Amino acid sequence: MNNDKEKFKNEFKQKLYRWVLKLLRFVDELPKKDSVSRILGDQLIRSGTSILSNYVEAHSSSSKRDFAHYFRTSLRSANESKVWLALLRDIKRGEQEEINDSLKKLQEIAAILASSLITLKKK
Repeated sequence: MNNDKEKFKNEFKQKLYRWVLKLLRFVDELPKKDSVSRILGDQLIRSGTSILSNYVEAHSSSSKRDFAHYFRTSLRSANESKVWLALLRDIKRGEQEEINDSLKKLQEIAAILASSLITLKKK
């Protein structure tokens, strides 16, 4: 059972990492001279990379309280990233199908983070 847990954690971290790499490539393709795209892209990089960095930090935390704090921050960053992606989609910046795919994967990521927090509270 512990091996399954570790396998899931590693797979989830890899999924997050791949999502962030794809996000960085997406933002890099946004119009450079368009101030709205540039600003929203910058915000998206901050919030998107924060999901991964806080997830990694949680796993090296020294207490359950710190662990939960980093997971909550990761979840908040996921929710913030949804806003920036939705705005980019709705103002027709970037490949629409790519944005929708990214939003779908981000929803899955946020659900896993939220579920983990609920499980942690029960313990």
